Amino acid sequence: MDVPVIADAAAWTVRWSPRPAAAVRLFCLPHTGGGAGVYRHWATRLDPRIELRCVRLPGRESRFRERPYAGLDELVPALVDAVTPELDGPHAWFGHSMGALLAYEVCRELERRGLPRPVRLLVAGRRAPHLPDRAAPVHAAPTEQLLAHLAELNGTPDELLQHPGLLGTVLPMLRADFSVSETYRWRPGPELAVPVSVFGGTDDPVADLAELTAWRLHTSAGCTVRQFPGHHFFLHQDPHPVVDAVSGALLPPDQHPAGGRDDRAA
Repeated sequence: MDVPVIADAAAWTVRWSPRPAAAVRLFCLPHTGGGAGVYRHWATRLDPRIELRCVRLPGRESRFRERPYAGLDELVPALVDAVTPELDGPHAWFGHSMGALLAYEVCRELERRGLPRPVRLLVAGRRAPHLPDRAAPVHAAPTEQLLAHLAELNGTPDELLQHPGLLGTVLPMLRADFSVSETYRWRPGPELAVPVSVFGGTDDPVADLAELTAWRLHTSAGCTVRQFPGHHFFLHQDPHPVVDAVSGALLPPDQHPAGGRDDRAA
């Protein structure tokens, strides 16, 4: 199988505001087509006791020349290999959309290898992993169909969708990312012994409340679900409440900042 060139482990994570004395490290994984930069503004917004470590996947930003992964079965082991040296303290994982699926499978892989267990898994904008996609796959579809799907999700700038030259440079990465999600097949296994926080948008066409709540089936340590006003990219529409909720989920209960509009245990 043709697989991406493996970069140096240091290329996988980015820190804009190093906090060596932080109580917990938060690894953040991007949505389809996203890079580490989508979380850059979180570095100064998160509680100072949390150190942000953004994952930079192959095929984007400074790793643009690397071939992106098109399947989770190859991506997860490579990512875990790279971050293992960074798991020497309390850590948590956050992922949005494709990133949520990747964060979940990373937590499963950590458990399989006997590596340090995260203090929490946080997922956003993604139905529970055992639920099938409702939308038709687009990773191998004609470009027009793929672009129409991107437009429906409201997360891609119009200038990119309308700029053929620029679009052509990122299209292979977009197709690979969609393939990661669309070719994924959940495999039964032990529940995570990690608490899970689930975030969603009230108007997200990708994951409704019932599909978000179904994450409770994948943990034995408790699951909470919060919805925020907005569509699939609600966390970029109004990031402050979401970042506050993330900080709150990682801090002692008596120090939680205010979070989203709905907060219901699952």
